[in-house]
This record gives sequence, C-alpha cells and structure tokens, in this order.
Amino acid sequence: MATSATEVSRAGYAHPEVLVDTAWVAAHRTDPKVKVVEVDVDTTAYDKGHVPGAIGLDWRKDLQAQPVRDLLPKDQFEALLSRHGISADDTIIAYGDNNNWFAAWFVWNLKYYGHRDVRLMDGGRKKWEAEGRELATESPAAKPAQYRASDPNAKIRALRDDVRSRYQDSGSRLVDVRSPKEYSGELLAPENLPQEGAQRGGHIPGAANIPWGQAVREDGTFKSADELKELYGSKGVTPDKQVIAYCRIGERSSHTWFVLQYLLGYPNVRNYDGSWTEWGSLIGAPIER
Repeated sequence: MATSATEVSRAGYAHPEVLVDTAWVAAHRTDPKVKVVEVDVDTTAYDKGHVPGAIGLDWRKDLQAQPVRDLLPKDQFEALLSRHGISADDTIIAYGDNNNWFAAWFVWNLKYYGHRDVRLMDGGRKKWEAEGRELATESPAAKPAQYRASDPNAKIRALRDDVRSRYQDSGSRLVDVRSPKEYSGELLAPENLPQEGAQRGGHIPGAANIPWGQAVREDGTFKSADELKELYGSKGVTPDKQVIAYCRIGERSSHTWFVLQYLLGYPNVRNYDGSWTEWGSLIGAPIER
C-alpha cells in the first residue's frame, strides 16, 4: 500500500514506512485492506471513544495466554485476528493511549508471528484527540476472516536464559526502559500503577536506564532519528551490540524495541517480555540497586 509524502520523509528513520500520521489514518481508515486496531493501558478507553471503525483489543483478556503467563499460542493468535476480520495480507495500523505503550506491544506480537505490514499511528490516541478528530463509540461489525500466522520469530524475543547468558557479555547491551525510581529499586511499578509483580526492586546488572518516554515529544510523536541516535548512543546502546530491552511486563520495552528496530534500524534487537516481574522474582538472579 502506498505511503504518504510525510511518511517517507520522516527525519531519516531507517524504516519510515512503519509509521503513519493521524491524517493518513483519517484518509485510509475505511479502506477494505486497512485494519485499525486500538490497544490501551486503560482497557476502558476504547469504549469511551475511538477512531471510527477501529477494532478494540484488551491486552489482558485478548492478548495473553491463560492461565500460563505467555504470549498467545499461534493457533489462538490466528483465531483472535480471524474473529475480528483481519487477514495476513491486511495493513494493520495500531495505536493506543500512553503514547502507544501497548500498541507497540501489539506490533511486536504481530511481528513475532510474521505479519508483513503493520504500522504505528504516530502520537497515538493523544494526538488524535488533541487534533479534535472524530471519535466513535460503536464497535465495527466484523466479517470473519482466515488469518494464517507464520511460525514464531525467536530473533525478536529474549527469554530469561538469553538474558542470563548475555548480561555480562561485552557484545550485548541491556536497556532498562523503566522510570529512574523503578531502576533504582525504590518502586516496583510505575507510580500511577499498582505496586505488584516482582519480589525485589532494582535492575539487571549493567543495564542502561533509558526511560521509554525519552523517545517521544510532548505531543506523543517520536523524536527525530538524530535525537534518537544521540539518546541511545550516549548510553552505549549502539547498532553493533546485541540489544535486549526490558521493563516491568514487556509493553514499554516493546516501544523501545520498535524505536531501535525500525526507526534506527539496529540489526539485532530483542524484547525481554518476562521483564522485571520475572527477573525480580527469580531465585538467585543478580540484581543491582
């Protein structure tokens, strides 16, 4: 699908095609091969108003395996998208609140299962609302499809044993994208969310603390490529390293994974979705404060 002139000239990003602006979404949201999907931290936000025609997914109920903590198995992921009328050849536009926290996590899920054309709406809900664009409250009626996923792409996911084997490796770099208070161990979760998850506070030894929010501007859109290169490069997070990003449960680190993988074009970036809720509760796992 063609991209807009604004999109292809985005500040020197390695893959500008992975972003669309709100104007593009407004112009293309009714295209039959475009599926707009909202995934929010606040799971009630969608019902209060969303991009007209957008599909709403609940990150807790729809996008997690139950009762085991894991990503959806391939067959369940296929069934979910099929129910919502999404096909593997559709262009999926993801957006959400909190500057696309869980929208980026959904993009990571889609790429894990090999979806070819998925993009983020730059600025998310915040920018759409700030521009006074139309909001709807009704959910779209979906004509079921037959979604077929690829086998999981293990190259973009880090599990705890991967982290254990790499955190002291000079060729690797861990990025802790949580707030400074979480990184220091003062908090176990963001200040506006419940204190739950891990048994211990702190960070994985040697991890650089680059809070995810430093990658975006006040309006929620991503900073320029030059600004992002300086942000990560100044902390030793460079494209020659094998980079693993983590947070508390993997959604904020998906946002950083997206920046490094697509906006800066780093060749080897993985998201550790076990993140601090797993590492901070492991017996014998090393922790720094």
